[in-house]
Amino acid sequence: MKPGIIWIIFAVPALPLILFADTVVDALAFKTNRQIMVAQQIRARGISDAKVLSAMEQVPRHVFVPEDIRSQAYADHPLPIGEGQTISQPYIVALMTESLGLTGQEKVLEIGTGSGYQAAILSEIVESVITVEIKRKLFERSSRLLAEHGHKNVSPHYGDGYYGWPKRAPYDCIMITAAVDHIPPPLTQQLKEGGRLILPLGNPFSYQHLVLITKKAGSYTVRQITGVLFVPMTGHAMTIKEE
Repeated sequence: MKPGIIWIIFAVPALPLILFADTVVDALAFKTNRQIMVAQQIRARGISDAKVLSAMEQVPRHVFVPEDIRSQAYADHPLPIGEGQTISQPYIVALMTESLGLTGQEKVLEIGTGSGYQAAILSEIVESVITVEIKRKLFERSSRLLAEHGHKNVSPHYGDGYYGWPKRAPYDCIMITAAVDHIPPPLTQQLKEGGRLILPLGNPFSYQHLVLITKKAGSYTVRQITGVLFVPMTGHAMTIKEE
């Protein structure tokens, strides 16, 4: 060193830089996987609503998946999220969302928050989402994730979704993300005239039909969309099943 010059040497820790680099690489990898998911699993199967495609590409599905299986977040199948529940296959999430025919102005009630992913997708499209979860641990986890990732138009609630959420009724659309063998009467009562309700209808312990119900002049039209396999709706729905 030259005489008369004071040299100050700072030690720069390497670990935070490595962690930051890994985070960036992971984020880019997840984004690429998300784009592939939309192209190969969703668009290729006929989903064409630009709002739905954009939401599926923007929402980071991996953050709603348990860390130990996060590498499978964009795979073409459902995944376990604990408490005996699952996060639905990406295509089914897109199909149910598109089938509601959303314009962007709706207030939507979701029954079965689960991981929070479906609510996050809806929040990117509609004005407001009210979502109800019966499993306490899932409710707490999904509420935290939705808040952390900026989904401010989602209102999570803890309770039995069979009864809907009458305080915020009526709803333009209702989505049930668990299988039930009948349409819960409280939900049809909370649906607006002209409103739509989508659900997996049928034997909760076997295959079901994804069904779209439209309320018209006090009666209902029913359209079958496709065969599906969802976990059973619990709470009061299960009590009725046992009776």
